[in-house]
Amino acid sequence: MLEIKNKKTGAVIARLNGESLVGADLREMFLVGADLTNQDLSGARLTAAELDEADLSHANLQGAILCGANLSHANLKEADLAHARIGSNIHSSAAILEDADLSGADLSFADLRNARLGRSNLSGANLTRADLCDADLHECDLSHAVAQDALFIKAKLRLANLSDADFRDCHLNDTNMSGANLSRINLESKHPGGFSAINLARLHGANLSGARLRNISAEDCDMRHVDLTGADLAHAVLGGSVLRSANVTDANFEGVELASVTIDFANFSKALNADIPSFKKNVR
Repeated sequence: MLEIKNKKTGAVIARLNGESLVGADLREMFLVGADLTNQDLSGARLTAAELDEADLSHANLQGAILCGANLSHANLKEADLAHARIGSNIHSSAAILEDADLSGADLSFADLRNARLGRSNLSGANLTRADLCDADLHECDLSHAVAQDALFIKAKLRLANLSDADFRDCHLNDTNMSGANLSRINLESKHPGGFSAINLARLHGANLSGARLRNISAEDCDMRHVDLTGADLAHAVLGGSVLRSANVTDANFEGVELASVTIDFANFSKALNADIPSFKKNVR
């Protein structure tokens, strides 16, 4: 017989037959505030479980099924969630992880589609090849996170902190990153001729200072008032994007075609290697 206790009071909140939580059936169980730190829950079924404020730090949740679970305010610090099923193609069936601590967690190859992660701490997390399409990550801390080859298509990253993150070969098409901090983010590629894509992204007022953006595909983006100070955009594809009033001081535009880019009121006299077409007006 296994007992699951409340992390604060020590009271038993659930009893289960068996000697291990590996592959356990915990569907729809009420486990609010549960102490599950360091537990092996690999392959466990936690669909629609109530895990608000639960402590799952350092837990092994590899391949666990968490669709529809409520993990708001949960502690998942350095938990192993590789290959976990957290999201869903149906919004109402995805997990809720708002205000959760996922710092240092392993979410590689995890399914996080439509998951609600607003204001969560994902600093230093591993999101390599994770699927976060349509996920809500507004105001999340993703600083120093590694998300190589991950999918963020149509994700909500408004006001999020992605500073110093490794997003090489990522796809962020149609993503809302308005007001986000992307300073020193790496959006380049590990492969010769490869590229990350942020086409149709909303970046109004975002901080991209020092960002590594070589070869990026950034067509039809809203980049009004962005800070590109010291960013490297060499050979980026920016067709149709709007850089109105952007700060491009010391930004490298080597090999960038600016003919179809709106650059009104941006001070390109301070940019590096920018070839401004003669017909462009209102360019400082």
